[in-house]
Amino acid sequence: MATIKDVARHAEVSVTTVSHVVNGTRRVSPEGRERVEAAIRALGYVPSAIARSLKSNNTRTLGMLIPNSSNPYFAEIVHSVEDRCFGAGYNVILCNTNDEAHRQGSYLQVLAERRIDGLIVVSTGHDATLATQLAGLSIPTVLVDREIDIAGQQPCDLVETAHMQGGLLATRHLLSLGHRRIACIGGPEGIAPSEQRIAGWRTALADAGCGTGEGLLWHGNFTSQGGYEAMHAVLRAPEPPTAVFVCNDLMAMGALCAAHERDLRVPEALSIVGFDDIELTAFTSPPLTTVAQPKQRIGALAVDMLLERIDGKRQDARKVMLQPELRVRASTAHAPGGAAWARATRPASPSSAA
Repeated sequence: MATIKDVARHAEVSVTTVSHVVNGTRRVSPEGRERVEAAIRALGYVPSAIARSLKSNNTRTLGMLIPNSSNPYFAEIVHSVEDRCFGAGYNVILCNTNDEAHRQGSYLQVLAERRIDGLIVVSTGHDATLATQLAGLSIPTVLVDREIDIAGQQPCDLVETAHMQGGLLATRHLLSLGHRRIACIGGPEGIAPSEQRIAGWRTALADAGCGTGEGLLWHGNFTSQGGYEAMHAVLRAPEPPTAVFVCNDLMAMGALCAAHERDLRVPEALSIVGFDDIELTAFTSPPLTTVAQPKQRIGALAVDMLLERIDGKRQDARKVMLQPELRVRASTAHAPGGAAWARATRPASPSSAA
């Protein structure tokens, strides 16, 4: 691999001149610049990003941790982050932690060694060591979705959706359609966004005089398989609900599959609402009513807030709470009843039961 010295010998200039051309740190005569650029092309020289960062103390690189790269919600946020970074002249190193605390810690160490300028974190659900690790990095950090208290350090920036408000929107929509027995499929216990969405569901039920959802809460793992299994459990209840609020779209898609296997028509016999509004939800059968998170804005804001810190334009921590919106599609309808409801909710045949 060619070095800067090889380029200098080929162009018959000094190493310092080559450095000035590569880094744009000083004016070089047109003739000298042309010889250096021709030598770079001829030798296939690639400047060392690490060496350049040691001089400038800036790598123009951001790190990003996400818990599950197979979840389209995170993929859509990553897409927004990469677009914003590209426009600002930054690269992104993306790390998928697979919801594993050990892997998350290892990736943080890798990113620190790469001398990233800033970090965007969507944390795993259960990692008691993350706050200490982030404090040790001492670089600008923006949290997405989940707030983390870093004791003794300046708090991280935060951008998230009002998850509880989203749960309220979903449940109030179902209540407005005449549903009173509304179940909820939440994410893993202890995950803040899921707990907040569940709290919104409980609050809406209580406000409508329908109790607090006692006996109507099941949990999945934010995957389609988790929603599929949870929905089968919901439908095995002695008194099945007429509607289900599912705390993310992947689980809602699994729930739709489970309802189909039980010969339950959606929305005639059962209404389903998801959360996130990933692109796939407009193409399910039927298209899914869901609570939309402003994913493009979340990603863009995370980058903008990080660059403010990196450029020294702001020192104080900033928290941004974005409002969700309800997207009404074809998976919700007025509450069923009478003979039609009895036929629609008949027990599944042994061959179709899960």
